[in-house]
Amino acid sequence: MIDFHAHLDLYPDPHAVVGTCIELGAHVLSVTTTPSAFECTAALAADAPRIRTALGLHPQIAGERHGELPLFAALLPEVRYVGEIGLDGGQEFSGSWSKQVDVFNAILGLCADAGGRVFSVHSRRAVAEVLDAIERNPGAGTPVLHWFAGTGKELRRAASLGCWFSVGPAMLAGAKGRALASSMPRERVLTESDGPFAQTSGRTLMPWDAALAEDVLAALWDADTELVASGIHDNLRTLGIDAARMR
Repeated sequence: MIDFHAHLDLYPDPHAVVGTCIELGAHVLSVTTTPSAFECTAALAADAPRIRTALGLHPQIAGERHGELPLFAALLPEVRYVGEIGLDGGQEFSGSWSKQVDVFNAILGLCADAGGRVFSVHSRRAVAEVLDAIERNPGAGTPVLHWFAGTGKELRRAASLGCWFSVGPAMLAGAKGRALASSMPRERVLTESDGPFAQTSGRTLMPWDAALAEDVLAALWDADTELVASGIHDNLRTLGIDAARMR
């Protein structure tokens, strides 16, 4: 099973969650929200070879944490994956918009200077602006759009720019999310949980719940669930090969 976007450090008992992930053999991308959280979060997965920790600076707190950009730059050579980064166009974050844009552009520039990274991207109510930034920074690496919620036209643009997509049970619970997923290039789709933030039926999603998305994708794609799961694993291997070439 693959969870390409989870906040392991933000679960009430992250060590227990990591232990279960190890027992289940789950592949997890453990994203962070600040550079200062990276070291402790990475330590959670020290004995978990299938868990990778991403270096992030979340757009929702970019306004107050933009001062951590030098730390981000210092840590970047140590990592292959970056996330969670991006932009949030929600009204409640409008006051930090200019800082968000500065931080996101700075991070993409740093990634390009470092030879490119695989990065998990937040684009809530800001898809066009996120894609504009990605298009301006083609050397930044491989963008994986987490919980994509744009329009069909924006989806086609993202695909044309080489973007990947990570989808989870919470996204696929809605008609719009299912419609978007049905049109995504299957060779560039991964599963995610977005736990502990995401929920379904009032229950917090765990990393292993990302596998629930496989059944929905199978129905949308008119395919066998086992074949969908195998294809997603192939996608992860492809992304891993690309990432290795970036280093």
